[in-house]
Amino acid sequence: MDLFELTSEPIDITAVSRRIVPPECGATVTLDGYARRFTRVKESGEIRETEYLMYEAYEPMALKEMAKLIERAKAEFEIAWVGIVHRLGRLEIGETSVVISVAAPHRKAAFAACEWIIRELKKTVPIWKKEVYANGEEWVEGETSA
Repeated sequence: MDLFELTSEPIDITAVSRRIVPPECGATVTLDGYARRFTRVKESGEIRETEYLMYEAYEPMALKEMAKLIERAKAEFEIAWVGIVHRLGRLEIGETSVVISVAAPHRKAAFAACEWIIRELKKTVPIWKKEVYANGEEWVEGETSA
């Protein structure tokens, strides 16, 4: 059974990844995305030290888009189950912001689907991240590199 949720509480990674282990599956791949201290700015190459993150979402649309994302992943990859849980609100460095778990008969499909889901989630789901620094803050769009 698929899972997609938004929460303001800390995410229990194991509860997401082991929520269900289908008998037809041999692997579950889980991404634990968490708040990092240092971020490289794409345009300038500057490295910024993050104090904390803030996540906001347009919740009804975000949940709808997460469900569509799961259906697209199931059509694209040979997978059985997907769990996506995203945290909202203030996150301290090291706290989990998103967990994505993918169960599949074979690990190759689970890895590929997990990578695809996080990329598409950042592009299509209305969840916004604000990075707060000692000398300012910035709303960040899409992927940034470490």
